[in-house]
Amino acid sequence: MVRAAAVGLAALLGALLVIGAIGTAVLGGSGAGLGIGTGFAPSPAAIADIPTHFLALYVQAAATCPGLDWALLAAVGKIETDHGRSRLPGVTSGENSARAGGPMQFLQPTFNAVIATHPPPPGGARPPSRYHPHDAVHAAAAYLCDSGARNGDLDRALFTYNHSHAYVDDVLTQAAAYRAAPHTGSGPGLLALDYARAQLGLPYLWGGDGPTAGDPGFDCSGLTTAAWAAAGITLPRTAHTQYRAGPLLPPGTPLKPGDLLFFGTPERVHHVGIATGDATLMIHAPRRGTTIRIQDAHGLPDFLAASRPAP
Repeated sequence: MVRAAAVGLAALLGALLVIGAIGTAVLGGSGAGLGIGTGFAPSPAAIADIPTHFLALYVQAAATCPGLDWALLAAVGKIETDHGRSRLPGVTSGENSARAGGPMQFLQPTFNAVIATHPPPPGGARPPSRYHPHDAVHAAAAYLCDSGARNGDLDRALFTYNHSHAYVDDVLTQAAAYRAAPHTGSGPGLLALDYARAQLGLPYLWGGDGPTAGDPGFDCSGLTTAAWAAAGITLPRTAHTQYRAGPLLPPGTPLKPGDLLFFGTPERVHHVGIATGDATLMIHAPRRGTTIRIQDAHGLPDFLAASRPAP
């Protein structure tokens, strides 16, 4: 047991060397024009929650797929089985009611199809098993990669993994908690993003300006207005007027935390979110009946432009 833990820690430390800086860009025109990034180091919450050997596996397996963040893979493992710690049927043996098994909850035919084209590297069971963490995590990375993560479409990749929009949002939010803060210091965009992060989970409210204004929640532009007000910059109140206020970023400009992402057409901008600086993820208040959450901007097909408010 001690030797296995030591090996896992060594593997983790080596694997963390491959985690790089973010390389995000907005290419303009549509959702497909939003760029992708790599990943962040584990946050204290991730280190406290994820078993060392699983964290090493997530980092190693995600590195096999350009565009797949280790934290996203770890969030899938958390939501599915609490990194193999769940005592429900089908985690360490057998199957659950949906016939899924293992720490990453694969159907046996799906697992067989994945490893037929993407055999796990040495280190797992022979033959590969969906119950072996090494094999399961590498298979999950390959499956997500082929399902859209390779092209930066995290929303589609996760929806393919589990056909539930609530599941997609839960995984993206969990992944955000697992990433260390990508920045130090301060600045208007970072202050706006920090404010927006603090509102996660509050309800969507049409016309809502948030608790400081006496409202229990926000609408999309109410959130962006309040976030940038916390950074000392006043924005117009609606998504459309914020878009017109700009300044808009030229296509190809790297996105930074706090940048505003607009959706719709120049004549009718119907939605706005706040870039997290991590791939195409944003914080936004989507619609009635939802809460403020982190979502992949690829989930909204009519991306229009981005702006970076200035005093």
